[in-house]
Amino acid sequence: MAQSPITPPASGDHEPPRLHDSEHWTPLGYFAIYRLLLTGLLLVLHLLGQTPPPFGSLAPSLYVGVIYIYLAAAFLAGVAVRTRMLPFNHLVDLHTFTDIVCITLLMHASGGLSSGLGMLLVVSVAAAGMLSVGRTAILFAALASLAILVEQSFLLLNAPAHIAREAINYPQAGMLGATLFATAALAHTLARRIRASEKLARQRGVDLANMAQLTDYVIQHMQTGVLVTDAADQIRLINTTARQLLGLGSQPVVGESLERVVPALHKQLQSWRRGERQKADLLEIPPGGQKVLPHFMPIGSGADSLVFLEDASDASQQVQQLKLAALGRLTASIAHEIRNPLGAISHAGELLEESPALEPADKRLLRIILEQSKRINAIIESVLHLGRRARARPERIELVPWLQRFVEEFQRHATCQPGDISLTVADENLAVQFDPVQLHQVVWNLCLNGLRHAAAAPAPKVELHAGRSGGDAWLDVRDHGPGIPPEVAEHLFEPFFTTEGKGTGLGLYLARELAESNRARLLCLPPPDGGARFRLVFAR
Repeated sequence: MAQSPITPPASGDHEPPRLHDSEHWTPLGYFAIYRLLLTGLLLVLHLLGQTPPPFGSLAPSLYVGVIYIYLAAAFLAGVAVRTRMLPFNHLVDLHTFTDIVCITLLMHASGGLSSGLGMLLVVSVAAAGMLSVGRTAILFAALASLAILVEQSFLLLNAPAHIAREAINYPQAGMLGATLFATAALAHTLARRIRASEKLARQRGVDLANMAQLTDYVIQHMQTGVLVTDAADQIRLINTTARQLLGLGSQPVVGESLERVVPALHKQLQSWRRGERQKADLLEIPPGGQKVLPHFMPIGSGADSLVFLEDASDASQQVQQLKLAALGRLTASIAHEIRNPLGAISHAGELLEESPALEPADKRLLRIILEQSKRINAIIESVLHLGRRARARPERIELVPWLQRFVEEFQRHATCQPGDISLTVADENLAVQFDPVQLHQVVWNLCLNGLRHAAAAPAPKVELHAGRSGGDAWLDVRDHGPGIPPEVAEHLFEPFFTTEGKGTGLGLYLARELAESNRARLLCLPPPDGGARFRLVFAR
């Protein structure tokens, strides 16, 4: 089933991440967990009395209070990230500002820069550089550097002299500030490049998805059937046309064994793999039904196989069109060369028949001349009609109402009695594609043949049965005559083949030609209870 094309989210370096962008919220959640683990570790060490020196050495009460406040802030920030109660950028700013304030206070309570807690600011500034947009990361680096300088100045002004000499180190504060700026700039640059790479990868993914969707659409709508099997002869891909040609309908066959689904095709595939044949044979799906011509090709490393399936009726239809074109030129010559002399012979015979001096034997011979002239003229008319046959213009036909009207018309105009023709329908919703004029000609021809051969049979002499099997609509024309011998059935659809002295041998040939021009099939099937049965299988 075709899906709508995927469109990439528009994002850039100066656009804040969207609320539904999980690739931005997930890293923020990781940093929220990091803050919880950091503050929880500091609190556990304090409660166990294992606080490493010099943590909290200068102001123990301030140190403990900040830990509790920092833990509560980290917990609330984690809840905010989880519930996304605030915009993404606001949460990043709030987290970073809280880190700068709390870590600076912890550093002050632990004796300043010498405690080493100032390095935690590097982590917070780096996180801000990766998650924020624009120049916000540089702003936080400046705030963190300013907080360090303020803390050092506060120690200088308020701490005892002996403590101030050990805790105050402006060169170290400057180095840490420079580190913060470098970290912020580097993290921001890397994050910008990562976002650009993600955007490019996302666009490439969209392009590949659209290309895969387009490829699938093209394959599914190809007029040629496509089937792909793996090394174990399991079906990996099959398009709509292949399903129709193989008579599979909508049943799920992907992942199934080809040997189970279409044994005849699997047998030819195995022969091709073994190198026993280069050209495949025609398949009849089902036996006696539609003819399919397969072509095999290796794909990939050679373990998988690509099978193209062509409707053999298309090629035969092209051949028939060429035959009809040649026949049309031939019929023009026949009409010119034969019809005029034949008309003169018939006219002379009619005039001679009016002579009172004819002997009875001569009249009998004259009747033979006139009858045979009419037969030749009928043959010429049939050939001319075949050569001048209009191109099929298929329309959607509701088959059941059409058949009901046809039966009424046939009973009025054909030489039959009421009840000689019957109609049985298995599906009231049958709809077919066929040229209405040509369908009328085909069914009328079949019914006349059936009525003629079943002249001595009880009513109904001709039966029409309509139904559906395997997704194909069909129409049966059955009669209760003597049936068709097997040796005759082989040549039944050949032109000019007839078993009657008065027949032209073109009726069934023309009926099949009309059916094939509408992509339908006319078959002769032996009925189980005798007589003759012709089945017209309509195109899907």
